[in-house]
Amino acid sequence: MGSFMSIIRHLENLRMNISLCFASNVTGSIEHRNYNGREALSLLCPQSFLISDQKEKQRRKQRDAKMGWIGEQIDSIKSIQFRQLVTQAISLGMIVTSALIIWKALICVTGSESPVVVVLSGSMEPGFKRGDILFLHMSKDPIRAGEIVVFNVDGRDIPIVHRVIKVHERKDTGEVNVLTKGDSNIEDDRLLYAQGQLWLQRHHIMGRAVGFLPYVGWVTIIMTEKPSIKYILIGALGLLV
Repeated sequence: MGSFMSIIRHLENLRMNISLCFASNVTGSIEHRNYNGREALSLLCPQSFLISDQKEKQRRKQRDAKMGWIGEQIDSIKSIQFRQLVTQAISLGMIVTSALIIWKALICVTGSESPVVVVLSGSMEPGFKRGDILFLHMSKDPIRAGEIVVFNVDGRDIPIVHRVIKVHERKDTGEVNVLTKGDSNIEDDRLLYAQGQLWLQRHHIMGRAVGFLPYVGWVTIIMTEKPSIKYILIGALGLLV
């Protein structure tokens, strides 16, 4: 019995020594290495805690990397869209500038302030119909009866395309006055002239018709009568350039 109790006391002393040794090692390790709260806790926690923490850090890095890539792609798309917008604006500006240059060149060559006009009414049928485009030329040659001219009327914004039916030369000044009429109209144009005006002078004449294209001017007529279509066509042109 005494031998058995001696063995029990010996085992109890051995257990206490092991516990003190383990506590001393843990305390010394913490003080020596100056672990923070998470590292100190990891000494007393299972290995699965460390593995879970590492996986969480890895997932966070992957998520940050993915968000960074998405942000870079968005910035790249914005940059490309801005460059495309600038390029389209420059291209559209070049088209408009080229059209103005061509128009000014035609004015110089033809001598007419409006080298191209569109027939807006049926007053010249059957010769010219609504929507036809007329090409004008204004030379210094005297205007003769039978010629088709485009002229401005004081107080009207839109020029008129009619035929010269009479030419009258003033003896005192030598100026040539003309009277016009639409081919399909019954009367002459004196009702269309400004109040009290009986004849057109040369400065009213924009040019003589020297050629035409049938129906091409309908695009201009449609855009004038329906402005919404004009804006749609301009927008489509901006997307195509």
